Amino acid sequence: MKKVFLLSICCFMASVSFAQNNKGTLAIIPEPVSVVTRDGEYTLPKHILIEAGSQAEEKLVTTFLRNKLTTATGFAVTVRNAFSAPATIKLQLNTNNDAEIGKEGYQLWVGKKGIVIKANTAAGLFYGAQTLLQLFPKEIESLEAVPNFTWTAPLVDIKDYPRFGWRGLMLDVSRHFFTKEEVEQYIDQMARYKFNLLHMHLTDDEGWRVEIKSLPRLTTVGAYNVKKIGHFGDFSPPKADEPRTYGGFYTQEDIKELVQYAKDRFMNIMPEIDVPGHSMAAVVSYPELSCTPGADKFVVRSGEDQQTDNTLNPSSEKTYVFLDKVVTEVAKLFPFGYMHMGGDECNKEYWQKSDSVTALMKRENLKTYEEVQSYFEKRLEKIVESKGKKFMGWDEIIEGGLGPNAAVMSWRGIQGGITAAKLGHEVVMSPTTFAYLDYMQSDRVMEPHVYATLRLNKTYEFEPVPDSVDAKLILGGQANLWTEQVFNFRQVDYMTWPRGFAIAESVWSPKDKKNWDNFYPRVEKHFGRLDEAGIKYAPSVYDPSFEPKLTPDNKMIVELTNELPGLDIYYSFDNSYPDRFYPKYTAPLLVPEDATQLKVITYRGNKPVGRMVTMPIAELETRVQRSQKH
Repeated sequence: MKKVFLLSICCFMASVSFAQNNKGTLAIIPEPVSVVTRDGEYTLPKHILIEAGSQAEEKLVTTFLRNKLTTATGFAVTVRNAFSAPATIKLQLNTNNDAEIGKEGYQLWVGKKGIVIKANTAAGLFYGAQTLLQLFPKEIESLEAVPNFTWTAPLVDIKDYPRFGWRGLMLDVSRHFFTKEEVEQYIDQMARYKFNLLHMHLTDDEGWRVEIKSLPRLTTVGAYNVKKIGHFGDFSPPKADEPRTYGGFYTQEDIKELVQYAKDRFMNIMPEIDVPGHSMAAVVSYPELSCTPGADKFVVRSGEDQQTDNTLNPSSEKTYVFLDKVVTEVAKLFPFGYMHMGGDECNKEYWQKSDSVTALMKRENLKTYEEVQSYFEKRLEKIVESKGKKFMGWDEIIEGGLGPNAAVMSWRGIQGGITAAKLGHEVVMSPTTFAYLDYMQSDRVMEPHVYATLRLNKTYEFEPVPDSVDAKLILGGQANLWTEQVFNFRQVDYMTWPRGFAIAESVWSPKDKKNWDNFYPRVEKHFGRLDEAGIKYAPSVYDPSFEPKLTPDNKMIVELTNELPGLDIYYSFDNSYPDRFYPKYTAPLLVPEDATQLKVITYRGNKPVGRMVTMPIAELETRVQRSQKH
């Protein structure tokens, strides 16, 4: 055994190759630090033996592996703690710490006689197990046993560890509420790709989603609005007699169960309480928190155009008493060391009309309303720190002057993060440019309309560390899924994947290992894995982009481009549905004078891979007019 082990290590140190095996390219996401492949493969026996230590966290890994393997293979899986006779899979904690792989790294060997995963911690074993599953055929993700199937994995040596300790996704559960069970599904999906932080946006204008026992109206009143279907932001105002029964909240027991569920998958949950803006649900519940007269008539927003003060009063001591109660209870529910307190998009228009805010400015010598918000944030930071937590906010908290210890989440591009880091503050990068999963991921004719588009290849360009800052202050990065236009959990999946793959690789894999041409074939293979797991995803990467232009003689042409190479586009202007026997796109198309729509579909070889896209000619004309104005 020692000779085999030493030989594996020698192979590891001698060379690092692209992951090739006799069945083609490996498809591991995120890309490991180093991969060495050898000829041959290992086949799982019908009686699988897992050997692992008996510590509680090690048992989490063996339970996870046993459940996955049993479900898909239907084989008997036994777990034992003694390291002696040959085992199918051995999970071993290092007796001597391996500094290179750190707390979350692992080494994985698949040999002809079995599989070994070694790590410094159980978290490393868990991530090694996730990689191991990706070595097996996609059917390993099946939700039921696959009969008469041979389960093989290529012979491979992998050494892997994360680039960043903060690898997150944010899920907005306020705009639309998602159940505890759905959040657990999201946690499982994240764990597949080695994310270790779920950021829960728990409060906003549309609902307060966490039980605060000392402030019960936050959930009895603030957690519900009127159900509307259509385009969020353009809904008609609810009638006074419409039932306010749409929404929900997590009890404190629910939160404890979610926190434990995540912990069992080596993931933390960070709560966000968004203040002083985005606070309509809180103000409706407790109108005394507002500086605007008539707040007792406000209602929780249902997605209609909002023309009402949704801010907390920074000049009232009642506000800080309220926040102390909230932070006290939230801090006890979430063990994670950071607490996100929002701070974004605070509408200061109503503060400008308030005599009490004017008096506060005079008393505290505050010259701008950004300084008023800074006054609020600094007081809130002290409250958060008094509960043993680190204060974090969106990058607007920089504008009036940062509190002494505040951490910043940079969302309006990366400049806020650069500014904060240069001031010596910790930063998490989550810029709209690359990491906003609520943005459209295909042409707007195919997606719920949001104000911007973010394609997969653009997301893959995400680089959390700007050249001009101390990299030690960049904790990592995350993507954010705001859910104004996301009405159900299947759409949560659709908006997250595959762009979540790109984020996972940006925060886990070495910077020099990122390569689009290597990445997208792996993404396509993972589509099959998501199919097996019943997880929805967006096939938008197959949809072409449309760029209309006017010729010198004022006729419109349309240029079509693909995100992936090797795809063919077929089209029609005659209202029929094109297939590969229709004209193939080879050059910009001249739009016929009386055409009303352009239909396109993408193929790879003889098989359609894209969706049928119908582009109204009127939409193209609008885009041309818009481009001419700019």
